[in-house]
Amino acid sequence: MQIKESMGRKVFLGINALILLAVAIAAFYPLLYVTLASFSNASRLMAHDGVLLRPLGTNIEAYKATFRNSFILTGYRNSVFILVIGTVISVVATTLAAYFFSRKNVMHQKALMKIVMFTMFFNGGLVPTYLWMKQLGMMDNLLVLILPTCLNVTNILIMRTAMYGIPESLEENARLDGAGHLVVLSKIIVPLVMPTMAVIALYSAVGYWNAWFNASIYITKRSLYPLQLVLREILIQNDTTKMIDDVTIAEQAQVSETIKYAVIVVSTVPILCLYPFLQKYFVNGVMIGAVKE
Repeated sequence: MQIKESMGRKVFLGINALILLAVAIAAFYPLLYVTLASFSNASRLMAHDGVLLRPLGTNIEAYKATFRNSFILTGYRNSVFILVIGTVISVVATTLAAYFFSRKNVMHQKALMKIVMFTMFFNGGLVPTYLWMKQLGMMDNLLVLILPTCLNVTNILIMRTAMYGIPESLEENARLDGAGHLVVLSKIIVPLVMPTMAVIALYSAVGYWNAWFNASIYITKRSLYPLQLVLREILIQNDTTKMIDDVTIAEQAQVSETIKYAVIVVSTVPILCLYPFLQKYFVNGVMIGAVKE
């Protein structure tokens, strides 16, 4: 028997749907605008005013100019390296740390966890960290963009909470069969928290892909610039002259605008491609990690 919904609930659901639709449009339209603008004719785009719902002409010169820039390709290579290596290290380190803090027989566990959580609110500051990295010889090394940020306390807490939800009987049975910590972690814990690990991997990948601030501090060689630092240079410093050929000075301002949009699309598409593969784990992993102790 189907329960009849009241008029008040129908009104609530309708208003809720409209609000969510408006939020979805507000979030999606900037991406649509940038994509359409990148394929538009430069002069027509500069003369256009208002909402953009289709490309103004068909022009892929902005993408040709983007991929002619050697620093874009080098930045891609560096960013992919940072993303892959950084994500693997981050997931492994987070899993090991969460496993340690999820064990109930660890001495001074609460005190150690408070020390770790202290770093969520306080750190040594930019200057001491810079001097420390310099003393370690990490300047102009891509590892300086990976190792200092491979552990995130929030991710550790999410993973630890997911591990708390695993029945103790599974681990006890493995212990009776002579399994050690490495076997318990790899054969029992990891398969059961795989959705949460996928979420942590997504968080880490997005963080590494979008990071530019540390690169601007520790990296001085342009050959080691990640893509986001190259993108920042193009967008903020308006440096597109090296990417424009065979146009007059008057046309450079127009062409540079479409190039900026093309660079944004090129730098955004790879990380967007991760979502379809991890989406099925996302909700499940977040819910598992959100269960309170």
